[in-house]
Amino acid sequence: MVTALLAAALYFTIATRVVQFRMIGEMFRQLVRSGRRPAAGHRADAGSHSSVSSFQAFAISIASRVGTGNLAGVATAIALGGPGAVFWMWVIALLGSSSAFIESTLAQLYKVRGEGSFRGGPAYYISKGIGSRWWAVTFAVLIILTFGFAFNTVQSNTIASAFEECYAFPRQWMGILLTALTLVIVFGGIRSISRFSEIVVPVMAVAYIVLAIVIIVINIGRIPEILCLIVENAFGFHQAAGATVGMALSLGIKRGLFSNEAGEGSTPNAAATAAVSHPVKQGLIQTLGVYTDTLIICSATAFIILCSGLFIDGHDGIVLTQKAIDSQLGGGHRYGSVFVSIAILFFAFTSIIANYYYGETNLRFIRDNALLIRAYRLAVGTMVYLGAVMSLDLVWGFADITMALMTLCNLAAIALLGRQAITLLHDYRRQLRQGHDPVYRSSTIPEIADRTECWP
Repeated sequence: MVTALLAAALYFTIATRVVQFRMIGEMFRQLVRSGRRPAAGHRADAGSHSSVSSFQAFAISIASRVGTGNLAGVATAIALGGPGAVFWMWVIALLGSSSAFIESTLAQLYKVRGEGSFRGGPAYYISKGIGSRWWAVTFAVLIILTFGFAFNTVQSNTIASAFEECYAFPRQWMGILLTALTLVIVFGGIRSISRFSEIVVPVMAVAYIVLAIVIIVINIGRIPEILCLIVENAFGFHQAAGATVGMALSLGIKRGLFSNEAGEGSTPNAAATAAVSHPVKQGLIQTLGVYTDTLIICSATAFIILCSGLFIDGHDGIVLTQKAIDSQLGGGHRYGSVFVSIAILFFAFTSIIANYYYGETNLRFIRDNALLIRAYRLAVGTMVYLGAVMSLDLVWGFADITMALMTLCNLAAIALLGRQAITLLHDYRRQLRQGHDPVYRSSTIPEIADRTECWP
């Protein structure tokens, strides 16, 4: 997976002429303008007044990204792979963002009309773009296993670990509580919880970044030393915690992918819901999500841990992050543990719900059957409980295997369809040079016009 991910990222970086760097200004411009209604040339569905805006789709993907990977995944990568893992997280974010651009643009191109909003994602562009139903179903099954089951075990395990460390709260009881809350929400009541999460999660994310900035300022004199440590360990010039270059690279990329999801095939499900006048607009905006997740929030966790020096003491996962913050705030208090346990509760639990709906969307792609959906909901609840009581290594190992299979399936698809996204990018830039607000017409790629039902 690591080899395929880097190969795809390099290929798309070159093929798009480093779109992730040269169009950063356009990304921010579109994000600022994304609250506006779609251009007149875009044929929306019957419920266009309630369609998801470009910014809302961006927010959905950020809510899914920000969570366990940022607080626990980074800690695990550093504990096992050494400080060099952080460097490879940055690399996969900077290069992998080109893959994120391609997959989100394709999701927009091949989206379909749903009830009140659009639907789409890899299963749809594989089915409609490549014309392979079995391949699309295979991806759908893998994303159900990965997000509905594997990733949700990681989320519940992290919550249980955080509360056990901070409050000595038994894992079994936390598993029962999380399972009950999850089942209540997925069987009804998601709207009120979603509204609550839209407020709480951004506030907690900002608070966490502010906390990281305070710790960095306290240790400002050590930042050059820490940066050197990261680079030296990334290339084996100076190893720490017994890690090797291969371990740092592998864990940095795996944990980075778990967090930012670039090329994985998950965020296109959110990207497809947006109502925009050109597919490239959402592709550019979703690229920013990779930067926000890895270069800002994951880096914040990394600097907190490296400033503390506790990564060589045998701690791991969310516990390492909690102890690192406690050690930096000083005074013998456990403010860091308390804050992180509360933050991860909101981050990870909202991710559980988002992961569930990624799985349900793809289950409905396979077969829209009420009995099957109910069985899936109960299975998700079971996995949430098991994740809370299982060991950390087992949980992450399960997630890594299913994530790798899903990612390989998606990378193969976007490798075949990538030229279409690049053609769209050229069309978008041409319209920009002419002074237009880009609008996509199906005649731009006439050979697939009959398969792109949402474009005039």
